[in-house]
Amino acid sequence: MRASDILHSSAKAIGAQPMRSSLILVAMAIGVAAVIVLTTLGESTRQYITGEFAALGSNLLIVLPGRSETTGGQPPLLGETPRDLTLDDALALRRSRRIEQVAPITVGSAPVSWRGLEREVSIIGSTASLESIRHLDVAQGRFLPATAPHRAVPVCVIGQEVREQLFGTARALGQWLRIGDRRFRVIGILAPRGQSIGVDFDDIVIIPVASAQALFDAPGLFRVLAEAESWDAMPAAAAEIHQIVRARHEGEDDVTVITQDSVIETFDRILLALTLAVAGIAAISLAVAGILIMNVMLVSVSQRNAEIGLLKALGAAPGQLRLLFLTEAGLLSLLGAGLGAGLGLGTVWLLQRMYPSFPMVTPVWALFAAVAVSLGTGLLFGVLPAGKAAGLDPVQALSRR
Repeated sequence: MRASDILHSSAKAIGAQPMRSSLILVAMAIGVAAVIVLTTLGESTRQYITGEFAALGSNLLIVLPGRSETTGGQPPLLGETPRDLTLDDALALRRSRRIEQVAPITVGSAPVSWRGLEREVSIIGSTASLESIRHLDVAQGRFLPATAPHRAVPVCVIGQEVREQLFGTARALGQWLRIGDRRFRVIGILAPRGQSIGVDFDDIVIIPVASAQALFDAPGLFRVLAEAESWDAMPAAAAEIHQIVRARHEGEDDVTVITQDSVIETFDRILLALTLAVAGIAAISLAVAGILIMNVMLVSVSQRNAEIGLLKALGAAPGQLRLLFLTEAGLLSLLGAGLGAGLGLGTVWLLQRMYPSFPMVTPVWALFAAVAVSLGTGLLFGVLPAGKAAGLDPVQALSRR
């Protein structure tokens, strides 16, 4: 039998049983589509989260009060903070040659009002360095002035949502807002940005860090953002931060320094493992489709005894018969994979239209892997029916026994 004869015979056998073939194609298509869609969601989530952390800034180090490691004792106890991380501690970090900028951060929530309109808003206290460290864009006016950090200047920068809710169509720049029991003049309006690592920059008010400490009566800082001079300098900069704080805190190394690259790498590994696990779970449906192929083809072998016996009587070798049935299984798998790929990509396109703010990324490897697993599954479960067909006795097959 020539290769063209095998292909023609396999295609004819598939077309002869449209209901049976359709069931196999649907089962295989659902499995392939599930692998593509779930892998796309996992990969998209991974790239979205790592991109959000990358957008925090360039060469970023985050200094938090308190140690992340455990201390001695039975059982181990979380390290306690002997003292707060202060504004002077943050300013002392500028002594490091490997740190370009430092932005101390104080956070809180307070009612913000203007002419009888009021809303509860998140307040961030920082310095002028926050603009470049966090890559913030000012749509109108300017950012916080580069004054002495200890000076409580009554100025603020507001997000777009705050401007729209409080001022509407009125001019916001130059107006006086009441935040808590204090008044601040609006000197800038941030460009629309939306959510970024849990912070909605459209619904926020940024004031000088000294003003925030006085407003919330909180001398300690929430955290400190530091920008290293380069990506390669981040480990050395982190070590110098520990050294500077230890010298100021009477030898206590009571801060945690998180580097941007370590956060990104950790999330990248976790989400990649999650993506592969989800894809593996979806691939189980392909095994179910493979079992369906095997069962249907075993029935097909019993129904085609006369055909198999005639082929053997005409001189067809067992290997050719085995190849004939494996080709049929392979064609069913490829057709199902193609249908599933179209269904999966169509679902991804629909999800992208429904959620345009969440970029959908279908990894190329997932597309090829889904097709390859589909084909491999079909061939694997087609071995038993092919072997049964190849082992039939021609005389018994022709007598339909």
